[in-house]
Amino acid sequence: MSRKKVNKVKHVNLNEIKDPSFLKNLSYAELNVLADDIRKEIIRCTAKNGGHLSSNLGVVELTIAIEHFFDLSKDKLIFDVGHQCYTHKILTGRPLETLRQTNGISGFQKIDESIYDCFDAGHSSTSISVANGFAIARDLKGENYNVIALIGDGSIPSGLAFEGLNNIASGKNKVVIILNDNGMSISKPVGALSKSFGKISTAAGYNRIKYGYRRAMFKTKVGKKIYNLTLRIKNWFKRHLTSPNIFTDLGFAYIGPVDGHDIRKLEKAFKRIGNTEKSVVVHVCTTKGKGYELAENDNTGSWHGVAPFKIQDGVPLKSSNHISWSKVFADLSLKEMKKHPDAFLISPATTVGAEMEEVLKQFPERSLDVGIAEEHAATLSGALSRGGYHPIISIYSTFMQRAYDEISHDMSRTKANATLLIDRAGLVGRDGETHQGIYDAAFLSTIPDVVITMPSTRKEAEYLYNESFNNHGVFAIRYPRATCLMEGKEQQLSFGKWVKVRESKAKKVAVISVGHLTHELNQLVEEKHLDCTIYNAIFINPVDEDALKSLLSYDKIVIYDAYSTQGGLVSLVTLKLSQLKFKGLISARCVPNVFVKQATITEQLESFGLLPRQILEELK
Repeated sequence: MSRKKVNKVKHVNLNEIKDPSFLKNLSYAELNVLADDIRKEIIRCTAKNGGHLSSNLGVVELTIAIEHFFDLSKDKLIFDVGHQCYTHKILTGRPLETLRQTNGISGFQKIDESIYDCFDAGHSSTSISVANGFAIARDLKGENYNVIALIGDGSIPSGLAFEGLNNIASGKNKVVIILNDNGMSISKPVGALSKSFGKISTAAGYNRIKYGYRRAMFKTKVGKKIYNLTLRIKNWFKRHLTSPNIFTDLGFAYIGPVDGHDIRKLEKAFKRIGNTEKSVVVHVCTTKGKGYELAENDNTGSWHGVAPFKIQDGVPLKSSNHISWSKVFADLSLKEMKKHPDAFLISPATTVGAEMEEVLKQFPERSLDVGIAEEHAATLSGALSRGGYHPIISIYSTFMQRAYDEISHDMSRTKANATLLIDRAGLVGRDGETHQGIYDAAFLSTIPDVVITMPSTRKEAEYLYNESFNNHGVFAIRYPRATCLMEGKEQQLSFGKWVKVRESKAKKVAVISVGHLTHELNQLVEEKHLDCTIYNAIFINPVDEDALKSLLSYDKIVIYDAYSTQGGLVSLVTLKLSQLKFKGLISARCVPNVFVKQATITEQLESFGLLPRQILEELK
């Protein structure tokens, strides 16, 4: 009895990959082994460095199939958000060992990191517009390459994505949109006839006949009329015998659903893309978190973005006795929702990160997660306020940038009373340039009547939250991506007034500071027996004019804001001091107006001279 020889499938050394060309030489069995190895590497490096886990585990086979089938030396692949590009990083010669580290590999697509990253990403729903731009540029230049946008089912409902879809559908510049569906229901074709029509519409023979028939009939006026009549008949049958979806209704060719973990089936679907002149949507179904049980079973999004953890049990490597600022405001939100029956919480897809799950659970009638729709959240809030409710928008600083016009036009201008809970205000560390929360104080201060605040203790946070309900218009409360280090003492706090932390005897030098770093600086000043006045500027706008008047005789004022660029507290205080004709020296210590690269928050602060010990050196 003879034995069949079993060929052992070789493993690819992930650290020796230079570019995706090696994929062309691999069998499907080898591609599947590669997928397993990459999945293990993503888990290992994310457990070590933190990062986006579930989104990356879900697209391993899909990314391999794309880069095996297409030629990324010329074709353009755009990842929406970019938080699912770890497999792409590996396949293009960028090992994940230094993922999200200082001077290491970014957790997102980066133009200056690789020729295979054709566009930067970090925020949601940009890929379709980007793909449209590349396709237009390609066709104007008479070039020949594919433009592929890979977008998830959480991003595609966003307004920006729909604007891109609408424009592509009305144009002639072909784009391939791969919809990664890992949970949300999106108009899937139902029944055998629908699937048959889906296959027919991208079949090579069908399209040769279709376009040949059109060219022939358009040669005469009578032929054109016959063509239009037969087109209407075909569309009538299509509408009545199939279940259309939004993409076919817009005019896209549609392929799918396709198993996103079957490389062979994915490539079979990709082959059909070339059979149509239309832009195409390839609907792919994947399992978010695939390959790591805790992530696969996660229904809340807790494993979407993670801090370093133990692979065996998922326990974070670092724990703290202090709670995060996000948790502080989530707890306070529960109190305010109970206290104020007119309060209404809105979250633009940041419910889990902002730890607001319990609020939505306890108050389902007065809370709403609107998805990735920051503009909608702001305009909705303006109308809620006019309708007699007090909206609370829980939002990340970096995402609130998208809602600038709506906060101005639909909230502040309409005199809406609302609370903006601005999470991740200040430097955020390893997410890098696209996620820094350092610009919101600057742009909010340009909108009339917006109150901008920042607590340094839990007590101040509670006061500011309560105060935001006292009809001040749009009331913004900023807080950092950090732990809340101080409970704070009972003290008399008043609207628009700063807190005097310490007073100088000589009245020569003063520091106007903001946030919890104020207390770290004060402790250092205490230890070194330095003589200076320190104000905690819990109100950034309006500026406490009375406090500034008390400092007009000082020789020097240091404005210390480690949470914003110079357009925030620094500009507001400097302007007011100028109006008050301050004669002394002003020293501005803030984040420079740049896009801050990835590093730890401490490293970022140190690079800008913004650690309390560095401010202390100036005070000496």
